[in-house]
Amino acid sequence: MFSWRNYLPGTALLLSMFASHPARSADAIQQQLAAGTCAALHSAATAVPGQGPMLLPSYPGLQPGSVRALENVAFVYDNALAGIALTACGEPAQAKRIADAFVLASSHDPTFHDGRLRNAYRGGAVAHDKVELPGYWESQGNYWSQDPYQVGTATGNAAWAALLLLTVYDSSHDRHYLDAAVAQLHWIQTHTLGSAPAAYEGGLFGYDNAQRAQHWKATEHNLDIYAAATWAGRDAGDATLMQQAKISGDFVRSMWDPTQHRFLVGTLDDGKTLSRDKSGIDAQVWPLLAFDAHPAEWNQVWRWIESQHRSGDGYGYRRQPDGVWTEGTAQVATTLLASGKPVPDTLWRLLAAQRSPNGMLFATPQARISTDFAIGPSSTYADFFYYHQPHLGATAWAALAAKGWNPFTGRPIPHAEQAP
Repeated sequence: MFSWRNYLPGTALLLSMFASHPARSADAIQQQLAAGTCAALHSAATAVPGQGPMLLPSYPGLQPGSVRALENVAFVYDNALAGIALTACGEPAQAKRIADAFVLASSHDPTFHDGRLRNAYRGGAVAHDKVELPGYWESQGNYWSQDPYQVGTATGNAAWAALLLLTVYDSSHDRHYLDAAVAQLHWIQTHTLGSAPAAYEGGLFGYDNAQRAQHWKATEHNLDIYAAATWAGRDAGDATLMQQAKISGDFVRSMWDPTQHRFLVGTLDDGKTLSRDKSGIDAQVWPLLAFDAHPAEWNQVWRWIESQHRSGDGYGYRRQPDGVWTEGTAQVATTLLASGKPVPDTLWRLLAAQRSPNGMLFATPQARISTDFAIGPSSTYADFFYYHQPHLGATAWAALAAKGWNPFTGRPIPHAEQAP
């Protein structure tokens, strides 16, 4: 459950007023959430000087020296989400700036010349067509420190970059962005396709001189590819992309467990053995967004979501969660809208309550929540956590939910109540 201490005074007063008018409270809070999250994204984007390419820090509220590995780090996934959300908020020019940074980064990598995108870059305006990799000087030992995940390339992140590029193509009609999206999907095809079962693997992890392939196959990554390849294949008339969509889509369909009425998260490191113990909320709800026409039985996943991922008035990342994941809760809200289901006003309230002093939403109301996943193969335990920090990704997903926008299709959700 969230704490009332996380409300800003104005938010608490506003929500208490809504409580006295329950018939219209859900719509009012949804509208407030849309306005607040769009304003936060607008402020973050316009704070970056100029009109040129930029990337936004994923954790803009970090105190200097608190978490050095995350200071001014702009994760590609978060920025892709932010660009799509800015489009939903009516700011395609700011979304284009992020897309332009992706295009530059893929063509001006300091080491590799195969068109890849890294998982993260340094936030801020891009100068001299050079998108800087994240890192910092470690005075104790006198060396340049980088994070092996941040400089690697996860397949799903590349697919999300393609989704942003396609979104910008739709708004600009500039073929340059469609071609850039196709290039990312072709990179995925060339570097991550695995067999038995046929699907796309996790990507590359590690420093430039020692990158290694990740052979696990994720339901989430493959549905990202399915959505992007379907969209790009249609717009580009590229038969190879339609085949890519078939491979990735067939894998996602095979991950449906008809006995437990849920999606498996994918395979273990061998790329073959199914992972049955873990569950991620994104792997459960995203298929309902990414697949326009999906089997009716997939709608039974809501029972699993409620029994395994519910946390108070929201939802957690992992199975039997240890707290609310703001981003995942917004994903549930978006999927409820897409499924023609009502979003409880308590869920909208919970999201609105996560507003931080800088306008961004906290990643979680708890001090820290677990995911049950490791950051990479060098981890000795499940060290992938979310913290009570203002987060770009959480804010973007909340904006998408409140605006009723499907990031996998680049369109408003049909029949969803559109917040102004």
